[in-house]
Amino acid sequence: MPQGMSVVTDATFAEAVLASELPVVVDFWADWCPPCRAIEPSLAELAEEFAGRLVIAKIDSDVNPISSRSYAVMSLPTLLVFRDGEVVARIVGSRPKAALRKAFEAQTTIPV
Repeated sequence: MPQGMSVVTDATFAEAVLASELPVVVDFWADWCPPCRAIEPSLAELAEEFAGRLVIAKIDSDVNPISSRSYAVMSLPTLLVFRDGEVVARIVGSRPKAALRKAFEAQTTIPV
C-alpha cells in the first residue's frame, strides 16, 4: 500500500471514514480494474501532499461489497469524499492528477 494511504474494509468503514475528523476520500476499486490501477500513483502522491488535511483510503469493492452497495457504487473507480460522515462529492472514473487535486482542494478549504 502506498505511503500516506490507508485501507478500509466493511468492518472498519464506520470508524475510519464516518467518524474521521478530517475529510476522507474513499477510493472504491478492484484488482481487475485497469483505470483503478491507473489512478493509484496519483492518489498515492496526493495522499502525501494532503497529509494532515485529508485522508485518502482505499476499499476493494469485490472483497467489501456492503460498503459498495451502501453508497450505490456502480462503476469503478469511484471516489467518494466524506466530511462529517456524509458524502459531499463523488468522482466516477479515472481523472488526471490535476483534476483530482482541484477536487480535493475544494474539500480541504473551509468556506468563509
